[in-house]
Amino acid sequence: MDCGRVRTLVHRYCAGEENWVDSRTIYVGHREPPPGAEAYIPQRHPDNRIVSSKYTFWNFIPKNLFEQFRRIANFYFLIIFLVQLIIDTPTSPVTSGLPLFFVITVTAIKQGYEDWLRHKADNAMNQCPVHFIQHGKLVRKQSRKLRVGDIVMVKEDETFPCDMIFLSSSRGDGTCHVTTASLDGESSHKTHYAVQDTKGFHTEEDIDGLHATIECEQPQPDLYKFVGRINVYSDRNDPVVRPLGSENLLLRGATLKNTEKVFGVAIYTGMETKMALNYQSKSQKRSAVEKSMNVFLIVYLCILISKALINTVLKYVWQSEPFRDEPWYNQKTESERQRNLLLRALTDFLAFMVLFNYIIPVSMYVTVEMQKFLGSYFITWDEEMFDEATGEGPLVNTSDLNEELGQVEYIFTDKTGTLTENNMEFKECCIEGHVYVPHAVCNGQVLPGAAGIDMIDSSPGPGTREREELFFRALCLCHTIQVKDDDDVDGPRKSPDGGKSCVYISSSPDEVALVEGVQRLGFTYLRLKDNYMEILNRENDVERFELLEILSFDSVRRRMSVIVKSATGEIYLFCKGADSSIFPRVIEGKVDQIRARVERNAVEGLRTLCVAYRRLAPEEYDGVCALLQAAKVALQDREKKLAEAYEQIEKDFILLGATAVEDRLQEKAADTIEALQKAGIKVWVLTGDKMETAAATCYACRLFRRGTQLLELTTKRLEEQSLHDVLFELSKTVLRHSGSLTRDNFSGLSADLQDFGLIIDGAALSLVMKPREDGSGGHYRELFLEICRNCSAVLCCRMAPLQKAQIVKLIKLSKEHPITLAIGDGANDVSMILEAHVGIGVIGKEGRQAARNSDYAVPKFKDLRKMLLVHGHFYYVRISELVQYFFYKNVCFIFPQFLYQFFCGFSQQTLYDTAYLTLYNISFTSLPILLYSLMEQHVSIDTLRREPSLYRDIAKNALLRWRVFIYWTLLGVFDALVFFFGAYFMFENTTVTSNGQIFGNWTFGTLVFTVMVFTVTLKLALDTHYWTWVNHFVIWGSLLFYVVFSLLWGGII
Repeated sequence: MDCGRVRTLVHRYCAGEENWVDSRTIYVGHREPPPGAEAYIPQRHPDNRIVSSKYTFWNFIPKNLFEQFRRIANFYFLIIFLVQLIIDTPTSPVTSGLPLFFVITVTAIKQGYEDWLRHKADNAMNQCPVHFIQHGKLVRKQSRKLRVGDIVMVKEDETFPCDMIFLSSSRGDGTCHVTTASLDGESSHKTHYAVQDTKGFHTEEDIDGLHATIECEQPQPDLYKFVGRINVYSDRNDPVVRPLGSENLLLRGATLKNTEKVFGVAIYTGMETKMALNYQSKSQKRSAVEKSMNVFLIVYLCILISKALINTVLKYVWQSEPFRDEPWYNQKTESERQRNLLLRALTDFLAFMVLFNYIIPVSMYVTVEMQKFLGSYFITWDEEMFDEATGEGPLVNTSDLNEELGQVEYIFTDKTGTLTENNMEFKECCIEGHVYVPHAVCNGQVLPGAAGIDMIDSSPGPGTREREELFFRALCLCHTIQVKDDDDVDGPRKSPDGGKSCVYISSSPDEVALVEGVQRLGFTYLRLKDNYMEILNRENDVERFELLEILSFDSVRRRMSVIVKSATGEIYLFCKGADSSIFPRVIEGKVDQIRARVERNAVEGLRTLCVAYRRLAPEEYDGVCALLQAAKVALQDREKKLAEAYEQIEKDFILLGATAVEDRLQEKAADTIEALQKAGIKVWVLTGDKMETAAATCYACRLFRRGTQLLELTTKRLEEQSLHDVLFELSKTVLRHSGSLTRDNFSGLSADLQDFGLIIDGAALSLVMKPREDGSGGHYRELFLEICRNCSAVLCCRMAPLQKAQIVKLIKLSKEHPITLAIGDGANDVSMILEAHVGIGVIGKEGRQAARNSDYAVPKFKDLRKMLLVHGHFYYVRISELVQYFFYKNVCFIFPQFLYQFFCGFSQQTLYDTAYLTLYNISFTSLPILLYSLMEQHVSIDTLRREPSLYRDIAKNALLRWRVFIYWTLLGVFDALVFFFGAYFMFENTTVTSNGQIFGNWTFGTLVFTVMVFTVTLKLALDTHYWTWVNHFVIWGSLLFYVVFSLLWGGII
């Protein structure tokens, strides 16, 4: 057989050729393709059963135990417990087994209950009825029995039971509206489009007669991406091929709105749906405190091993004399005498390990978990962080990082929607150098005569009037807005034409502002009907344009285009986008005048867009159409091919003009940034906006001040100088003013040093991050970081989403390893939110992807101030005290046991009673420290809010440094010495009571234990600054419980 043929087959079936591994073929209605069309390959797919539970009835115990014993602490205590069972140890296995059993049981009950709730929810979902078409009739069956290829009917307000391709709807234009609140939290209505060739099938019989196959990508979790194509077979064998994208895909979990019914074909079912693939949790983030805690545990483990070794050696030194090794009252048996010395030594070492193992407390992990979980409610209960306007409060998506909020050194914030309101208002437009300003809007009401135009510059000539109207038509046509004649919609926007109410719905507030603005200038966008866009011109005539193609907006191109055909048959390509993406593609128009106006508006902090157009001849349009169709039906690299096609199409433009939209600064954004800087936190703004607009916003929110010297590392400057020269020049500037020493991270606002602000753009950052040919790319990065460290604020503009994450990662992995926080409100901020140590989503107008992927979510940027300076401060101080106190009280607990061995011949005799060993960490001393770590306020909330600089006192893990750790450990050793020798010297001359009863070792041990319990509890009482009735009840109640228990246990009562 030919080797080339073998290689082809191997590649086809093993290496992932397009039609084999990377895509799947679905037969609509399970109908085979016509003979000769293509081979019919039956494919196996999972049923529609959703399984979100982790356990079953049979595997719960083994699987849960396996997961729990993967934790180092639990595994360690299991080993200790097994050692106690296997060898003759001084303490009962109960002393280790009972606390471990308690921790394991409580965790298992909690996880079992949570999983039972998941099972219950799964069953409700899997058994809900679904309508599907079988032999031309509507049949009802349970959701779990649905299969890939079934044709499903969904009615209004029902939830889609699987991921399905939208075939047809009850609406004539083949559209439907859905909400995806349960998927991404967005409650706004999204429009989806039926396949062009099937949208006319409205009855069950029509749909059942459909003969088609769908080729699409294998399941993947991205909710906003889908690539596929449908082959529709008619009487003849040549199929009609149509591209399928995310606009044709209806996702499981989404709800049908404002549409009577839709038909669709199931393509992903059960655990392959995008909703199920998104169940998997984000990568686990660990806090600095948790890392410190693990290091301290290792130190204590070393101390434990050292104690056991010392006692083992001293035991054999002590027993080197025969009368000590074998006293007359404890003769050894013959088998004991003949035992291997090494084996005896190992047994003794393990016995000492068991005796001293309480220095590592199993209950600390449970207490820390409970403190984090219960403490997180203080954020969600905070009424000051509740936003009345939106009805939203703060959310905690993970409680593992509470204390990290008190350690933040760098904040990376988005601009639009985070620092600003994302509430756009059309300010002006510039056409051919002439400026147009619509009449003002006062409190949402348009003033009389709003259709007029205020001309600022000289009146336009007749030629300009044609361009002017073309500009207004471009703004009316170049968008993706949906029109709804209904007020009862999320975020209604009334059109300002007096009587009629018209709601514009769009994922972008900019688009709505532009369409509303141009409406006040005389051109009104009416609707999209039967693929025709209708606009009302100044003469109140309706103009109809056929919508031929939409070249969607993306953050890389930074522009969008539409191709439309006018009633006279002329074909136009209208394009709008950022000036940096439009100007290089313009061949005609008044570029200089418009550029000057754009730059002026940007300096004033307005968001600007440029508008251009190009006429297409019919043959040109045919070429464009073929190019787009080839890219759209590709299953492999569709996005790349579309980007290349867009690049070829969007060129040779005639510039029409530019628009300016204002996005107001959020309430108290400036005060928040000022407070954060006083707290020693460096704030960086990462935005996709142009430099001038972003810089104006930075001045408005006081990130840059009047005295701040701005340093630029931008593409414009790099055109004049090399990157190497610019970086060295900037480095010399900042180091000269800071006395050639890198200034402290927290000296951003010091009065005696010059404040620097750095501005860098995306293109310059790419050059900094790019490795050089000689492999020394890291040198530029280090130089860049050195400059950034000496700047009080940094503005990164023209940033792509991935570059935002790169910046965060660069700072996060720098040699100081600072704690980073990223905050944003849009899908483009998700990558940096996931990259930072702490990610915060703003519940804004750009959907909820950011809030859904974040660790915490807040309604407004101003809430960050209280979250860090108050809640973060308290969380860190409380958990630091909890960890140190736990180690302290366990040193107090176990060190007397170590000292006691010197007085009992290293015989592994326990100092304390078994009940005391077991209950010390579980009952006698656990509740006071838990309540302390939840309620303590060493300074008042008002003081923390008023004095942001107090945040610096706890920076860089200040309360869990080695010096503090050693202090607490030595304090525990000192207290243990006092307990032990205090009791020892008290008993030195008094061994008999007045009634002749002899004091024994248990009396001695109980005395030491009693003094210890009272001391460690009263130590906590002395450290408490903020007393409530709960503290009093728990502290004095714990001591009372111990006294009552001791009396009962000792048999006195």
